[in-house]
Amino acid sequence: MKIYNYDIVFQEVPDHISLAFYVCGCPLKCPGCHSPELWTEKSGFPLSISLFLSLLDRYRNKIDCVLFLGGEWHCEELVQFLKEAQSRKLKTALYTGLDEVPAELRQHLTFLKTGPWKQELGGLSSPLTNQAFIDLTTNSNLNHLF
Repeated sequence: MKIYNYDIVFQEVPDHISLAFYVCGCPLKCPGCHSPELWTEKSGFPLSISLFLSLLDRYRNKIDCVLFLGGEWHCEELVQFLKEAQSRKLKTALYTGLDEVPAELRQHLTFLKTGPWKQELGGLSSPLTNQAFIDLTTNSNLNHLF
């Protein structure tokens, strides 16, 4: 699995400081996407387990969540990363443009953002949005936090 970048983010998972990974190779290519650089697997660099673990160690006392922006198309690899994060007592999150993800992936997530970007409907803060940000531990929609 290749990532374009990683960063510490504060808004994508409300009330949590997340280490976010921007995964390359998105097959959806939503019109108006804010990250078209993620559409190709030619950009970016491999995210190995060793790199992932070293980043978790580096940011150990600064984060409480790991977020993947995409990557569901690499389900088995993504599950491995999520399990490693969970073993370190970190929350886990996935942003996907799909309306649903496989149960095998879902069971390793704390938070899940679903729904393709549709400019006319807006993002999570819009009352018209088709997207949902769900706390999977309570099955609660948290869109009101955006």
